[in-house]
Amino acid sequence: MSIFYPAIIINFLLLILCLVAVWFYCYAIYAAIAFSQHPYPVATEFHPPITILKPICGLEADAYENWASFCRQQYPVYQIIFCVRDNQDPAIPLVNQIINDLPQVDIELIISDRTIGTNLKISNLANAIQFAKYELLLIADSDIKVTNDYLQRVIQPYQDKEVGVVTCLYRSSAQGWVTRLEAIGTATDFHAGVLVSNKLEGIKFAFGSTIVIRKQVLEKIGGLEAIADYLADDFQLGYLPTQAGYKVVLSDYVVEHVLTTTTLADSINRQIRWARCTRVSRPWGYLGLIFTYGTITSLLLLITTGASIVGWTVLFITWIMRLIMGWVVGAKILNDSATKKYLWLIPVWDLIDFVIWCYCFVGNTIEWRGQQLKITKQGKLVAMKT
Repeated sequence: MSIFYPAIIINFLLLILCLVAVWFYCYAIYAAIAFSQHPYPVATEFHPPITILKPICGLEADAYENWASFCRQQYPVYQIIFCVRDNQDPAIPLVNQIINDLPQVDIELIISDRTIGTNLKISNLANAIQFAKYELLLIADSDIKVTNDYLQRVIQPYQDKEVGVVTCLYRSSAQGWVTRLEAIGTATDFHAGVLVSNKLEGIKFAFGSTIVIRKQVLEKIGGLEAIADYLADDFQLGYLPTQAGYKVVLSDYVVEHVLTTTTLADSINRQIRWARCTRVSRPWGYLGLIFTYGTITSLLLLITTGASIVGWTVLFITWIMRLIMGWVVGAKILNDSATKKYLWLIPVWDLIDFVIWCYCFVGNTIEWRGQQLKITKQGKLVAMKT
């Protein structure tokens, strides 16, 4: 009896994890459908002037089209500021080409190596923000591409005066099996969690894909200086305004994230960086991810029950619901091409992601743009001595 008792407990716990995961998949489907059915109505007469800040560091895939897409907006008044830290940055000639190609657009290029913290991206933004002409600021990563109705749509939630930040989901344009796998994970796993959070309690964070924020909100949280040492700067730009009493809104616009072809090692390093960032930013949320790994826990249950009928039944139901959830969120809501073509890779992604999740419970070092950095318990970055 004493031999089998621990096995029964283990099987019972695995079964509970599987059932909770199935509930999560079902709720994610519901949250995704609900999100798609309530788009923000576009008021064409609402178009406050806005400044777009684009921090740049080097050249990436499709850089010209990515950056130029922000300069081709069907929007009355907007300003774009490209900012770089190095006057030898290879991105500078390309930005100058965009300025020459689109002379009718208010575009500036700011070059400054002034540093206000360990996060050099935030230092880059801080050097540009002083040249912003308008109260509304839009920050978007350099690997994002948009359509010409982007500004008009993401600005709509600001008709509500209580809104402090607007952010966007994103789908990834990927080439090569490594980036396709990463794109599938983002579309069917990460964004599923975001939609569940949005439906349950609203979101209290933002994404680098798009962050629209008022200057007065940024000033109230202490300006960019307040987040200059944090790795998860986008998280903080959503979290801190909620602590100040503002709402963060998830726009119904989905931007396109252009994933550069990469090696498996680079992709894993990126996932480790994000995982450790999540662990320090939202420790309980990170721990709670165990309830979303149904493909893994159902497989473990199958093994621990000796491939029993119950084990096979639970695995079948769990995997089917995981694939359906992945299809609804990734293919239908985000229109992600990798998900549509390679849905069957979801269990492979789940296995890799689970291993990374376990691994990142320990350790506090990351590699970011060639720098070796430590993350403190508060989520701040500390440069490592070489």
